[in-house]
Amino acid sequence: MENSKKLSKDAAIDLQQSRRAFIKSAAALTAVSTAAPLLGFTAPHAVAGTQRAHDMMNGIQVGAVSFVDEGVDKVLDILQNRGAINTVFLTTFTYGRGLAGRQIPGQPFPDHGSQQSDEKTFHGGNYATTHAAFYKNTVLKETRAREHGNFDILASVIPAAKKRGMKVFASVEDQWRSEVPGVQQCSEVDLLGRRTNTLCLFHPDVQAFWTAVVTDICKSYPIDGILFFNERNGPLLNALGASHFQSIDSSRATCFCEHHQREAKERGIDFGRAKEGYLKLDKFVQASLRGERPSDGFYVGFNRLLLQYPEIMAWDKLFDSGKYQILEQVYKTVKGIDTKLQLGFHIEHVNSFNPFYRATRSYEELAEKADFLKVVTYNVCGGERYANFINNIGSTILRDVPKEQLMRFNNYLLNYGNEASLEQLPTAGLSADYVYRETQRAINGVKGKCLILPGIDIGIPTRPTSRKGSPHDVYQSTAAAYNAGADGVILSRKYSEMNLTGIDAAGRAIREAIKKRS
Repeated sequence: MENSKKLSKDAAIDLQQSRRAFIKSAAALTAVSTAAPLLGFTAPHAVAGTQRAHDMMNGIQVGAVSFVDEGVDKVLDILQNRGAINTVFLTTFTYGRGLAGRQIPGQPFPDHGSQQSDEKTFHGGNYATTHAAFYKNTVLKETRAREHGNFDILASVIPAAKKRGMKVFASVEDQWRSEVPGVQQCSEVDLLGRRTNTLCLFHPDVQAFWTAVVTDICKSYPIDGILFFNERNGPLLNALGASHFQSIDSSRATCFCEHHQREAKERGIDFGRAKEGYLKLDKFVQASLRGERPSDGFYVGFNRLLLQYPEIMAWDKLFDSGKYQILEQVYKTVKGIDTKLQLGFHIEHVNSFNPFYRATRSYEELAEKADFLKVVTYNVCGGERYANFINNIGSTILRDVPKEQLMRFNNYLLNYGNEASLEQLPTAGLSADYVYRETQRAINGVKGKCLILPGIDIGIPTRPTSRKGSPHDVYQSTAAAYNAGADGVILSRKYSEMNLTGIDAAGRAIREAIKKRS
């Protein structure tokens, strides 16, 4: 394997001092009774807490391609001087284009960086140097990213970031490609026995890989911590298409592999009944999409199916158990290496507007496994995404309800404010009030057990006919997060799709928040 670039002894000492100072400051929270009104609307709840100005984590997600295209020093200077950024989240492991690579194909390039698509050269993987000794217990060994040669994002960026007083986190995402060696051996199996591109969370080699990669990163580089991404839904929501980013194909529900069967047996879940229930659910969903209404209606028919096959819910909870098991293993691994290292989890967007998914996720429980939660509050692209979710569930289990009324009812369930109509949502987006309310929900939910860093939408791609974010949108959403009491923000998804004018706007809101908390 390639040798990691070595940091100087003085730099290593500086990093340890920075790490100790970071932990000390992250523990200092100060209570406030109410939030300042945001741009004309009044806070619906009292704010649980805010960090002092010098403790705020003002972050941004950046992939390797940006440093290769523009230079490490140039990028960091832009982030610090224009965006008031003090924390960089470096995309270290992923095969997905959401966090890595240049602008996705078909979208306009931002006002910086290369203006040439990397569609033909993008590969993904580990953008840091991998050390073979850590991967002995997994078949997932060959994951080094190919597209940037020997460039090591952590070894290249850490020294320059620390010279500027910036914290550095490594982002690790559960996204894969089918041709990666070992993936087919570890992949999930869908309802019809087909292999997928997602990995089984109960497969021992998969569990060993996540332990290995975070161990490798934490032991090989003087980072401040890890941000872990796992945007995986269980089989029930996947079967129903109860999300914003997927088409509805109920036969693709996972996982029905031997490892899930083993776990099911240990927990007293009947595998045969579970699979039979999901086959019946597949038929129900496909009939719903054709508009074939059950005699008692779609929702009653769905509930009857759940009553007849309680194994459907048990199988979905089994998936959640696997996901939580991975999160807990990552937490124990990171803290076992160094208790001063910080661990955060990315909380996917579906958690925001899907009441079914919300019911399966407890902020307080997640907070016990993390030092901070990055809660997605992407409001500009959120309009399009929320509309997709309503259209999906309005085509299956809630097909009897007119979709506009369904959305309004769902707004009440989610404590949304006065948002646009379903027809207008994609072009209007969600409001800054949405960011405020979701931030407060997270703060109230964790009960002071960890920090809350809302993810702020800057330039996240949408369809040609949907809303495109403006600098004013960025300013409003960033200000909303801080006025709600956030401990920091993470500008998302990646620097390579953001316009500098948006970073300027975020920087203005961040500096105002710093001034208020000083």
